[in-house]
Amino acid sequence: MQDQPHFFVVTGGPGSGKSTLIEALAVGGMRAMPEAGRAIIQDQVEIGGAALPWDDRLAFAELMLGWELRSHREARGHPGVVLFDRGIPDVLGYLNLCALPVPPHVRKAACTFRYNRQVFIAPPWPEIFDQDAERKQTFEEAQATYEAMVSAYGELGYELTHLPKSSVEDRVRFIVDRIS
Repeated sequence: MQDQPHFFVVTGGPGSGKSTLIEALAVGGMRAMPEAGRAIIQDQVEIGGAALPWDDRLAFAELMLGWELRSHREARGHPGVVLFDRGIPDVLGYLNLCALPVPPHVRKAACTFRYNRQVFIAPPWPEIFDQDAERKQTFEEAQATYEAMVSAYGELGYELTHLPKSSVEDRVRFIVDRIS
């Protein structure tokens, strides 16, 4: 499958303002696909499941892959710009970050289900980083996640556009200016 020019991914480490930015863009009228990780963690905790990043990382990655594939498929039915809070290559980056083998089907999914070549990446930002019930990573782990995403997306031929460390409103304008 070729690149989807109207699919834009926002990625980066946890706690770098991605979801807040995407929520602000959605309020402004852009279609947005939610992040997989947080919802999967909430669901697994609620049902007593083990597919959690602190329990069974491979099972967690498989659930993230399924979520991202479904989001990609659902977005194909929408005209205009669609924003993704992370994408399929994030699963590849996560597996690499965890030093887990990348199954061939994960690599194939990342190569097959493409997004716009321009991917927005949020750099680590200690001033806004915070932990919560689902985000248990340390800031150092958030930095390592950022680096894993840089590597994963770069390996797949995406062009990374770094988001400025600025207000949500400035970040919204930054993205709108680049995708309009």
